[in-house]
Amino acid sequence: MVSLGSLWLPILVAAIGVFIASSIIHMATPWHHGDFAPVPEQARVMDALRSFNLRPGDYVVPRPPSPKERASPEFTELAKRGPTVVMTVLPGHVVIAKNLILWFVYCIVVALCAAYIAGAALPPAAAMKKVFQFAGATAFFGFSLALWQQTIWYSRSWVTTLKSTIDGLVYALVTAGVFAWLWPR
Repeated sequence: MVSLGSLWLPILVAAIGVFIASSIIHMATPWHHGDFAPVPEQARVMDALRSFNLRPGDYVVPRPPSPKERASPEFTELAKRGPTVVMTVLPGHVVIAKNLILWFVYCIVVALCAAYIAGAALPPAAAMKKVFQFAGATAFFGFSLALWQQTIWYSRSWVTTLKSTIDGLVYALVTAGVFAWLWPR
């Protein structure tokens, strides 16, 4: 068993490595450019949404006010007419620095989980292949598996989810490589 305290360096280096890899994937390549389609006449759509004064949050339309009203003829007709919309409303100007800080914290959390699992399962001086396996599998779970819920429940594009899962595999390989390289000997 290896303590979390002795794995602080691979945790930090893995988080930095994943942060850099994700920056390259998202900013230096067109890989995710088509993940969101533009809405026709977006200025008109934005003006219409603004008129409702929606607070930032998640919304679905149509949505009945209560489960009981889901079976009402009015709601059934509204749902049939469509479209169904699942949307997240953000404040007017998104400050990317906050998102980047939260992403880095998330990278540290995933690396901590990888350290915990690998540290509990493996001794100091464990074979690099085993460290790579435990840290990589754990990191892959942390970076990828929950993405599929968005496609299953909210019809997010399968292509977008697959691309994000491949991103998660890249992040897991970076994490696994760092842990294998910096594992206590």
